[in-house]
Amino acid sequence: MPKNSLQTDAIRAGSHPSQFHEHSEALYLTSSFTYNSAAEAAAVFIGEKEGYIYSRFSNPTVTAMQERLAAIEGAEACVATASGMSAILATVMAHLSAGDHILASSSLFGSTISLFNNILKRFGITVSYVAPADRAGWEKAVRPETRMIFVETPSNPLTEIIDLEHVSSVSKKHGLLFVVDNCFCSPAVQRPLKMGADLVLHSATKYLDGQGRVLGGAVAGSKLLIEPVYAFLRTAGPSISPFNAWVILKGMETLKIRMDAHAINALLLAQWLSDHPRINRVYYPGLASHPQHELAMRQQSNGGGIVAFEVKGGREGAWKVIDACELISITGNLGDVKSTITHPASTTHARISPQEREAAGIKEGLVRISVGLESIEDLKSDLARGL
Repeated sequence: MPKNSLQTDAIRAGSHPSQFHEHSEALYLTSSFTYNSAAEAAAVFIGEKEGYIYSRFSNPTVTAMQERLAAIEGAEACVATASGMSAILATVMAHLSAGDHILASSSLFGSTISLFNNILKRFGITVSYVAPADRAGWEKAVRPETRMIFVETPSNPLTEIIDLEHVSSVSKKHGLLFVVDNCFCSPAVQRPLKMGADLVLHSATKYLDGQGRVLGGAVAGSKLLIEPVYAFLRTAGPSISPFNAWVILKGMETLKIRMDAHAINALLLAQWLSDHPRINRVYYPGLASHPQHELAMRQQSNGGGIVAFEVKGGREGAWKVIDACELISITGNLGDVKSTITHPASTTHARISPQEREAAGIKEGLVRISVGLESIEDLKSDLARGL
């Protein structure tokens, strides 16, 4: 079969019609699968024959989702998980052991920081952090026990950009596993594996679904690196449900056109916010004023759909803007066709310490918007009320 474009793979990859020749992929709501004989069951269970066993670790609908995401990320293989956080946990538990060290970007999702700082240390895995734009810092921070570099780009919520090719070169020099959370961009905007990443992670809850319906996560990369992740999932069970996998599978069909539309709206909104007297600063990679705009445009096809901005007046000013919204939904989630707004310091990053928030640049006046597909004029009017 000829190699297809991303937009075609997002619609066609992973489609394996059954005996009924269905055009839309089937949803297999079953916990287990049956066999014609004990000998066939034994052969499938020990891997001598291909087949499905139990939906905790093998289901045709989940396979379809995994194959589609692998195709559009340019990966050999993919494992779907119950959520984005379970994708991170599965990756760490599959590839690291007690005594190992993770070198991470200092700008990460709050729950990722909590996982790294509060849970992994109980298992003897340590973490240290490097500022995203500190090119020399990555090399300097590598330790003898370092085994993994973990980054988000763009970061949540300040949209800081990691130079993927540079960090990849550091990773390869020291024989480290380079893991990239690609949730903010999705493969429709950025493909980290092409820039040297070893594994790409997703909260499929976000843009891959795109309509805020279900939870899901995924890890994509080479077959060699995915196999231990699958082995962990098969035993530990942070598995995605077939229904959620099916929703995300269908969501990917519109991923490219949605991401293009999100980026158009986000740029227009960021430009408008930049001129507003009540705002100190706007964070959006698509703006020429973004300190890493040139790098972002080399790595991404557009600026993405996330805009953050700092309101004058600290938390009081930020909450005033949020509370005045009548159209934009107040929620910590992102990636929906419906625009959402949140105050990171009191929501997504509330469970980390004030010192950790300060290190991550999360100020009290910071507001994050996941820009949806509504009329841009309506979005401006909604924000103007609080501003």
